[in-house]
Amino acid sequence: MIRTETQLESYLSEPTDAVIAAVAALEGDILILGVSGKMGPTLAKQAKRAIDAAGVSKRVIGVSRFSTPGVRETLQADGIETIVADLLSEECLQNLPDTRNVILMAGRKFGSIGNESLTWAMNSYMPGRVAEKFRSSRVVVFSTGNVYSLTPVSHGGATESSPVDPIGEYAQSCLSRERICTHFSSQYGTPMAILRLNYAIDLRYGILLDIAKKVYAEETISLEMGNVNVIWQGDANAVALRAFAHCQSPPLVLNVTGPETVSIRSLASCFGALFNKLPRFEGEEAATALLSNAARCHQLFGYPRVSLGQMIEWVAEWVRIGGTTLRKPTHFEVRDGKF
Repeated sequence: MIRTETQLESYLSEPTDAVIAAVAALEGDILILGVSGKMGPTLAKQAKRAIDAAGVSKRVIGVSRFSTPGVRETLQADGIETIVADLLSEECLQNLPDTRNVILMAGRKFGSIGNESLTWAMNSYMPGRVAEKFRSSRVVVFSTGNVYSLTPVSHGGATESSPVDPIGEYAQSCLSRERICTHFSSQYGTPMAILRLNYAIDLRYGILLDIAKKVYAEETISLEMGNVNVIWQGDANAVALRAFAHCQSPPLVLNVTGPETVSIRSLASCFGALFNKLPRFEGEEAATALLSNAARCHQLFGYPRVSLGQMIEWVAEWVRIGGTTLRKPTHFEVRDGKF
């Protein structure tokens, strides 16, 4: 079991042999934009550990405003260079080093309602400026499965060829990010990959944590969004690092998530059995949900290393021992796209 943040960070950032080989084969350094978010620190550490394991000489550079105390210092202690920058500032953006490999993670979701203009600036305008700045780089762009509409649960989730029909301004701004990056990829021939992620799991946040905490506290769980997809954060980060080898123009688009359609009711029942508590529910499962089919990603990179069952056991133990959380609910139950 994982019982400390040190153990957790170590496992999330542990590179597989395939990641080590992929990073070793890359030409040039790696620049991560938006490195201080939920996934960025362990992605940067995984990249650095892969470089060290491969015995090659490359830099990992993380860019962020670093508004959360301690994140920058932790990254630097692990050998990752850091740059404090506001990516909406043209001066800051143009002063960033030209880097062969770029991962764009920066974006905005929660708090969008009431400040929609900032959400569009972060999710649409800024990525366009990044795409122009790094037109000669390989660029991996994080997007979201929210660009799809709700799909029938029985259909197994949207594929990359499914129509996009985002619900709400957050999801619309993310589709705009994709469209603008695709435009500049086509205009300049920039190799890109767009990763439509949902939902990454860390023991400190994520859908599994949200449900486990409610079961443990004997709180009511909404069944309005009755089914979801999840993937271990370390596995999602591994996909991002291996995606550089598959960047192309126009961009390769990949759904990134686990192989299962996961029932919220079933998850709660699993946690209930582990906690010896009876889950409490409200509402009924709708016939549709926000679901993605990641078969293409699994064909390229294989199935995730960490199984759903393992994630459930780890999260349950984390909740049982009172492990640290980020106090950032996922709001997975939202169906109207308002975050």
